[in-house]
Amino acid sequence: MFLSLALVLALTPALALARTSDRNKPMDIDAGHSDYSMDDSRPTTLSGGVIITQGTLDIRSNQAVITSRDGEPVRAVLTGAPVTLKQELDDGKQMDAVAKKVDYDLKSEIVVFTGGVNIRQPSGSIAGERVVYNMKTGQVQGGGQDAGRVKIRIIPKNSQGGG
Repeated sequence: MFLSLALVLALTPALALARTSDRNKPMDIDAGHSDYSMDDSRPTTLSGGVIITQGTLDIRSNQAVITSRDGEPVRAVLTGAPVTLKQELDDGKQMDAVAKKVDYDLKSEIVVFTGGVNIRQPSGSIAGERVVYNMKTGQVQGGGQDAGRVKIRIIPKNSQGGG
């Protein structure tokens, strides 16, 4: 089951050209408590200050819940106050993401960030109450209906070096 969890969490931060070599590095998971079954009868739950590291990837949350079907992970939900995600990009620059909840559907490859979302990288940032990232297409959607407004900042290339 932890192998399934590792696969789910290794794929979650693939935002904006995250460091590709991180996926080949060992993953370390540290939590105050774990509850899992050897079959798919119930989800795997990690709680108590969950810390996940793999290469330059660093994820911190209060809880991680992994749902599997037919022995394969299908969904990962991370919650926290907030969930934080940091990773070095392939170009050596840093990507930081913060949200109260991160919900990753493995089949559709869609990651939904909700609650105080702020995703920052040198090329710009996006902030709002709800941001949806499609890993297949690279499309990012923010705001909409009851999710409030979205704020986007685009940094000119000649200004990105200073951070």
